[in-house]
Amino acid sequence: MFPKTQVIVNPESNKGRTRQRWRQIKEALHSHIKDFRYEFTEKPLQAIEMTREAIKSGSELIIGVGGDGTVNEIANGFFEDRRIINPDTTLGIVPSGTGCDLIRSLNIPAGLNDSMKLIAKPGTASIDVGHATFAGPDGRGQERLFLNVADFGLGGEVVREVNRKRLERKTSSYFRCLYTAFIHYKHKRLRLKLDGQELPEEDYMLGAIANGRVFGKGMKISPEARIDDGLLDVVLIKSMKMLEFLRNSLKVYRGTHLSHPKVSLLRCRRVEADPVTGQEVLIELDGEQLGRLPATFDLIPAHLQVKSNL
Repeated sequence: MFPKTQVIVNPESNKGRTRQRWRQIKEALHSHIKDFRYEFTEKPLQAIEMTREAIKSGSELIIGVGGDGTVNEIANGFFEDRRIINPDTTLGIVPSGTGCDLIRSLNIPAGLNDSMKLIAKPGTASIDVGHATFAGPDGRGQERLFLNVADFGLGGEVVREVNRKRLERKTSSYFRCLYTAFIHYKHKRLRLKLDGQELPEEDYMLGAIANGRVFGKGMKISPEARIDDGLLDVVLIKSMKMLEFLRNSLKVYRGTHLSHPKVSLLRCRRVEADPVTGQEVLIELDGEQLGRLPATFDLIPAHLQVKSNL
């Protein structure tokens, strides 16, 4: 039998630093949680099954140690066939990744001891969970939950570039990968439908389906989004030329881009996105490049209990 608290650790997160500092993390867990069991993931998607097994075995608190990708897998493990396994099980997060954007929307402190204190405090918040169905790499339909942001267009290309650099063991900042992806990016003409209402066909650079506020290692893509309001914030950015892109790219980090005439913010519960010309349009969810359009994004409101400062 599992104890009531299960800790799932991605030792390779934060470029392997999580493994190196595991002793420190474990000591902090013992200081605040006392009794727990822990497991290391060894391959992608393993955290999903670990989480499901732990919940079905009676765990009441699942703590994820890693970045946004690790937390995404764990959140997917809370559900089976789009149904939450146990609505009383709670998610705790110890940030330890190269990408930890979700914690900004949940007001979770980045520091180890402060995040542990939050997990140990009584009380939880109910947050919304995003759901996406899309074409996988082999063209077959897939589905995945997301907590923070899903996007199509340039964002998917950037994550692919980041992954390519990682495989080549080359160091490159997200910002540099963003510019590299933009240079090679061809804007896509898309057909979009929000809550059943069709928008005019447009050439888009990026569309962000935001449950949280921040993605891309600090970009405030949807600064007004709330993770518990029952709505998706949809930020659509129309095609830009290089000079216009360079002039405005830093505004996304500041969250001041919504006033740009080529940027629009809409709120809804369901988004359908389909390329008009059959072009490949990549998508990413919580920092993971998983497939491409056509895709549908919708919302499961107030369905996940999380330790946060909301």
